[in-house]
Amino acid sequence: MSRRVLPYRSPSEDVVTAEPWRLVVDDGEVSLPEALPHWDYRMDLVLRRTVRVDVERVRAQCGLPEEAALMLTTVWTASGSNLSGPGHRIRLTGHGTCVADLEVRLSGTDLGGLLVLDTALVLAERRSDGRPSSPRRAGSVLWSARESVRLQGDAPQFPMAVIDFAHTSFPDGAAWHLQISGDLENATMGSLLLLINEQNKITTAAFENAHKPRPVDQVVLSAVYADAARTMIEYALSHEDLSETSDYTEDSLGATLLSLFDRLFPGQSITDIRLRRLQSPAIFASDLQAAVKIFEVS
Repeated sequence: MSRRVLPYRSPSEDVVTAEPWRLVVDDGEVSLPEALPHWDYRMDLVLRRTVRVDVERVRAQCGLPEEAALMLTTVWTASGSNLSGPGHRIRLTGHGTCVADLEVRLSGTDLGGLLVLDTALVLAERRSDGRPSSPRRAGSVLWSARESVRLQGDAPQFPMAVIDFAHTSFPDGAAWHLQISGDLENATMGSLLLLINEQNKITTAAFENAHKPRPVDQVVLSAVYADAARTMIEYALSHEDLSETSDYTEDSLGATLLSLFDRLFPGQSITDIRLRRLQSPAIFASDLQAAVKIFEVS
């Protein structure tokens, strides 16, 4: 296992004790899981963790003077949106063990894919009075830790909006509608929009509780994701030029649809699936139902 070698002295790992990240939910806090399979872009996240730092030992082991200020900082990165930003910063002064409660509030519209949380202990200010081997520049990393949570499971993820279908051309009694538009070369996030009918309280409640779904919410979410997958597959099959050899950019609608095919129908050609849909639509519907694992609990 490789280890990064810093050009200055760094403290031992045991000078920092970091509790795991916790996810804030309606009725308290839970340990941050490895994945949130029912997360969607309407769901903001609030994350907390407590970190204890023995600042005296950090300074001593790094060759820093007693008054040197340290800082705990967090940075988040989301692979789905290609965005990143600062989370929470706390300046550490004084002596002994400092206890810092970190909190990160993230907007769901900024997230997607794999959310990576980096926590670092850094030198808060530039120092010119340290030893030659001591860290000098502000921001010099003395300790760091990384945790991640996957916000997208096997179900397709896309932007959402809750609207009143009575003010649209959609049937008033419909619970949801997946809107797909544009060419396969267009960006996925600009081509898909899941619309939820605000008049359907069961469906809206399911997405509101998506971070901690009840049994009824799990059934509704499974049905929505299965129907969305069906809509996307049928949209893809309607494009005769779509095949395994098609070449689309990574974030395009075409690439997303090909990836969905690979997950739902591994080892099968798009041509065979297209023919099955035309010749035996009922069998195709059952195959798709089995592929999306409808009503299975994650």
